Amino acid sequence: MNVIIIEDEKPAARRLSRLLSELNVEVSTMLHSVEESITWFEANDHPDLIFLDIQLSDGLSFEIFDHVDVQSSIIFTTAYDEYALQAFKLNSIDYLLKPIDDEELESAVKKFKALKPTSQKLSLDFDDIKKLLVNPIEREYKKRFTTRVGQHLKIINADEVECFYSENKGTYAATSDGRNYLLDTTLENLESELEPKIFFRVSRKYYININHIQDIISYTNSRLKIKLNRYIDQEIIVSRERVRDFKLWLE
Repeated sequence: MNVIIIEDEKPAARRLSRLLSELNVEVSTMLHSVEESITWFEANDHPDLIFLDIQLSDGLSFEIFDHVDVQSSIIFTTAYDEYALQAFKLNSIDYLLKPIDDEELESAVKKFKALKPTSQKLSLDFDDIKKLLVNPIEREYKKRFTTRVGQHLKIINADEVECFYSENKGTYAATSDGRNYLLDTTLENLESELEPKIFFRVSRKYYININHIQDIISYTNSRLKIKLNRYIDQEIIVSRERVRDFKLWLE
C-alpha cells in the first residue's frame, strides 16, 4: 500500500507517520504545500491513499484538485470541521479532526482497507479450510497461558485474567491477584484464541474479561470507561467506534 501525507506542519506530519507505523502502514512521501503537491502528482504515480490536511501554508489543499485529477483515496486530517461537506464531495474515506485520536485513525485505515479492491488470489491450505469449517460453538478457545517468572514457568488460567493489554511493544496479562505478566504473543494473535463471549477488545490496547468488570461509566465523546476489580494502572476506555458492539456484547 502506497501512502503519502500532505501536511504543512512538519511535527504533525511526523506524529501522523509514527501513528501509522504503529498500524503497520508505512508512509512513502511527505509533502508540505499546494504547489509542492501539484508538482509531485504531475511527476509520480498516484498513491493508494493520501492523508491530507486542508489548510496548507500556501492555500487550501482543495486547490490541488483544480490542477491534478487525483486518483487516490483520501483521509482528511484537519483542525477545522467547516470543510467537511466540501471534503466528502471528493474521493474521501474519512475526515479526522486534530489532534488525531489513534483509535479514530485505526478505524479510518480499516475503512480504507475494507473498501480497497484487491487483486490478490485467495489461497487456502488444508489447515485454513478446516478452521473455516469449524462450528464456532464447538471451537475450543485457549484456557491457559504460560509466562516466565525468573527461572520458572507460571501457568495463568484465562478466567483469572482481568484484561490483556499492550505497552511498549509488549503484551501483558493483568490478573485478579493484581499482578501483570509479560506474554510471548500479541493482541492480534489473541483475537483468535480468546473466548469471544468472555473477552472483548474495547480498544487497540485492551481486551477485557466480562467477569471482572466492576463498573461502566459514561465518558467524553460518547465513549465509555471501564473499571475492573483489581487493574488500576491506566484508564480503560471503550473507543467510540466500538461502543455499539460493546453494548451488544454485554447483552
